[in-house]
Amino acid sequence: MEANKHKEPFVRIVKRDRIPLWIALLIRLAAILLSLVVCALLIYLITHSNPIQVYRSMVDGAVGTGRRTWNTLRDTMILLAIALAITPAFKMRFWNIGAEGQILVGGIATAAVMRCCGDSLPTALLFLAMIAASLAAGLIWGLIPAVFKAHWNTNETLFTLMMNYIAIQLTAFFSIVWEAKKGSGTIGTINQKTQAGWISTSFLSDIFGNFNYSINLIIVLSITVAMFIYLKYTKHGYEIAVVGNSENTARYAGINVKRAIMRTVALSGAICGFTGFLLVSGSSHTISTSTAGGRGFTAIIVSWLAKFNPFVMILISFFLVFMGNGATQIASEFQLNESASEVIIGIILFFILGSEFFINFRLIFGKHGKEAR
Repeated sequence: MEANKHKEPFVRIVKRDRIPLWIALLIRLAAILLSLVVCALLIYLITHSNPIQVYRSMVDGAVGTGRRTWNTLRDTMILLAIALAITPAFKMRFWNIGAEGQILVGGIATAAVMRCCGDSLPTALLFLAMIAASLAAGLIWGLIPAVFKAHWNTNETLFTLMMNYIAIQLTAFFSIVWEAKKGSGTIGTINQKTQAGWISTSFLSDIFGNFNYSINLIIVLSITVAMFIYLKYTKHGYEIAVVGNSENTARYAGINVKRAIMRTVALSGAICGFTGFLLVSGSSHTISTSTAGGRGFTAIIVSWLAKFNPFVMILISFFLVFMGNGATQIASEFQLNESASEVIIGIILFFILGSEFFINFRLIFGKHGKEAR
């Protein structure tokens, strides 16, 4: 009986052992350029506008004026802070999808302190109370799924995701309880007359002008440096890496895995809660169900693309915010609806994420294994 002959597939996918950094950067750059070409074609088909004008408008929308530049930096710092928050948990292979909820409860705690103590506490004590409340709220919100994961091995992805919806409903509840006008469903601007609990936007005004978010910038960049040191040079950072690679290896090395999980996710939640403080105190000065704005999910992309490197996250966060603000300007200037900017951002993210496939895998064509770089 003749042996069965197995037909070799036309294309085989093989995981790469490693790839030079410059090649990986070229692949990502090519993906970004290709995404911009596709977006330009899409805009041209819809508006019949010159693609160069489209991208000039995008740059203008992101950094065209001093105010727009600072808005872009502000949004970059918020996205970066969330990415930094979820990174320890993700590096440990605890899939914290609950950043949105942790931000919201941190924002609720901040708003509560601003409303209740804004007129009674000195400025320094007020800010300390707001920061402590936001950190505690986010920490508790993150610790709940961590305890269940550590002790009963629950699915952290579903657990943290479901807690987002609880946080959204809590925010909706307090928006009604604290509503500025009956029936409005919003609390309006907190302490609008006194600005008690507002982070100043005129810090270093001699250098940057009266409207800037330099305090937010300094705080988040400081957290970035601290997170890099924490993950790379501390015992806890080492434990996170070991647990992420193998829990069995971690136990064999004498690491208390349950404690490491709870400690790490509590830290993740606390930083998310602190981000809620930055949003309420340093940006919107109010709280609503849209305060997080989906950035808890975008931050996952930032952390993953950066390979958990805090300094690389700065560049990725800025790029995504730059493109997002620019896409919003395009939609406005060329009389498109708000969904157009989301489509543009989606196309860009699709190409960026798709480029990771070619960085991690290679294609082999034909019978003799002709490789596609």
